[in-house]
Amino acid sequence: MSIDIRSADVVIIGAGIMGAATACFAARAGLSVAVVERGSIAAGTTSRCEGNLLVSDKEVGPELELALYSQRIWREDLAEHAADWEFESKGGLVVAGSDASMASLTALTAHQRELGIRVEAVAGTAALREIEPYLNPESVGGAFYPDDAQVQPVLAAHHLLRLAREAGARVFTHTDVRAIRTRAGRAIGVETTGGGIDAGAVINCAGAWSGDVAELAGLTLPVLPRRGFVLVTEPVPITVHHKVYAAEYVGDVASSDAALQVSPVVEGTPSGTILMGASRERVGFDETFSNEAIARIARSGIALFPVLADVQLLRAYSGFRPYCPDHLPVIGEDARMPGLWHAAGHEGAGIGLSVGTAKVLVQALRGVTPDLDLAPFRPERLDEVLAA
Repeated sequence: MSIDIRSADVVIIGAGIMGAATACFAARAGLSVAVVERGSIAAGTTSRCEGNLLVSDKEVGPELELALYSQRIWREDLAEHAADWEFESKGGLVVAGSDASMASLTALTAHQRELGIRVEAVAGTAALREIEPYLNPESVGGAFYPDDAQVQPVLAAHHLLRLAREAGARVFTHTDVRAIRTRAGRAIGVETTGGGIDAGAVINCAGAWSGDVAELAGLTLPVLPRRGFVLVTEPVPITVHHKVYAAEYVGDVASSDAALQVSPVVEGTPSGTILMGASRERVGFDETFSNEAIARIARSGIALFPVLADVQLLRAYSGFRPYCPDHLPVIGEDARMPGLWHAAGHEGAGIGLSVGTAKVLVQALRGVTPDLDLAPFRPERLDEVLAA
């Protein structure tokens, strides 16, 4: 697509959920915005995920604070648009299959309550099955998070960009960024296959490919792809009312292991299908179908809900989560090259964290003190992480 503008306050690279949210908040703040996307809107990781808005899987720390902040934005600032992206406050149920898992879960929830997270202890199998009748009767207990929610991620990206366009943003799809313009060590715009754009700020929202964008500026940004599969069953009369996952899932999310990891996550959809995940492995951008991952996800899902053993699968799909070595996203201006900003590396939490990330980044961009301290997310910290 030919670029028909020559300058903007902000150029955003990427039109997935992160780029869409950033464009929305920047344009609504009165900045002139150009979004450049090499493919189509939401065609990358955003279209290969479940749309989670979770607080239950976050360990105590900066990411949990960002998750709580983002929840308020989804539920309050953007409440009038909830139907556009099928916002569903379905709640999350974390299930412990052993006494040891239950002890760890109890310790985590105690810390989370101190930060204001609503979480209810679920003691024993009978109480669990009152919430989810088809759960494995050998489960020993769990925790229920009423504020866990979900959106349809592709709809969310498209509608956030619609709001951005209504505020004056321009979106250029099928346009590849070939270079980042610099002057005196500062990013001042981009060169694309459709032409060049001068900008006061360039924002890298390229998801799992954010490291490639940083390389255009001569920088190293270790945002790596972490592949995950999701299974979709045929429509069934079996109802899974909430997002249900094993307590071990939290540990797998926080793990840095490159090998295949699988912990069960099961939920129903309005159409009657059941979604089953979740796998994680670092295999680069290898899109090869993995029979091992699919089999292990199916087995783990059946262990959580034995009634699914005879249900047929319709399909499976995979995507690449943008993983950072210390499990925190990169948000803010890159001290190594002023003018270049990043909003990337949110791994499997990007949908939920997108609007909070966008709001605080735009506040910082405008010179306003952000609602959250961005120091833990500073991009250049990853140099220290890799050197350690």
